[in-house]
Amino acid sequence: MRGGTGAGPPQPDGLVHPAAGQLLNRQPLTRHCSEDAIRRAIDETPAAAGIPLEVLDKAANDSINYETAKASALSAAAGIPGLLFLPATVPADVAQYFGHMLRIAQKLAYLYSWPDLFSEDADDLDDATKGVLTLFIGVMFGTQSANAAVGKVAGMMSKQAAKKLPQKALTQGLIYPIVKKVAGYLGVQMTKRTFANTVSKAIPVVGAVVSGGLTLATYLPMAKRLKKHLSSLELTKPTHLVVNPEGVVIQEPFVPEHAE
Repeated sequence: MRGGTGAGPPQPDGLVHPAAGQLLNRQPLTRHCSEDAIRRAIDETPAAAGIPLEVLDKAANDSINYETAKASALSAAAGIPGLLFLPATVPADVAQYFGHMLRIAQKLAYLYSWPDLFSEDADDLDDATKGVLTLFIGVMFGTQSANAAVGKVAGMMSKQAAKKLPQKALTQGLIYPIVKKVAGYLGVQMTKRTFANTVSKAIPVVGAVVSGGLTLATYLPMAKRLKKHLSSLELTKPTHLVVNPEGVVIQEPFVPEHAE
């Protein structure tokens, strides 16, 4: 696990950070969007490119299904050895489970027009990014305070021409106490997850079926919960803010292009 602040979510090593272009050049988008729209989505956001919400939802569902299948398969494989290997397999399984939660949170955030949560030229996440990821995972667990905080952060960003995380609010201001509270709750959930995995893996082979099924039954609805919340926020609407020659930020309606 990487180091970080106590308020940050779990950060397993080896987390894949797909570039924006890799994420957006998926079949669901290329089927429905022009090349210009995809380019604009990469340069700005999918909302600024006017990509319809239903298209983004299809891409989001594909990502959720992929990550769910992968997380379930890895969890099932970790359940095969049985009781003798519990000290090694359970921590690894919990780490990969939360790793897949972070992966889907990253993908959904980008599709629904949040800033790229992983910088390609930085090894570590800043505190604001750790904070928003903590809130995203809180949403996945059904924490109402995390839902409200994510909505507030999205509202702050929707008023900016350049979409950036509100650093002060997430690290010192009104959102930070919620981040700390959600982080504490997630620590309890990790403990519960470890206990459930220990029980499910105690019997070889049978443990694989139970463990994989447990992951499928929990991960899929949690990812869909985050998708539902992010897709409902102001950031997804096909408008964008621009700065006029006088330096005033104004909202400019998007005129959709006809897809080829």
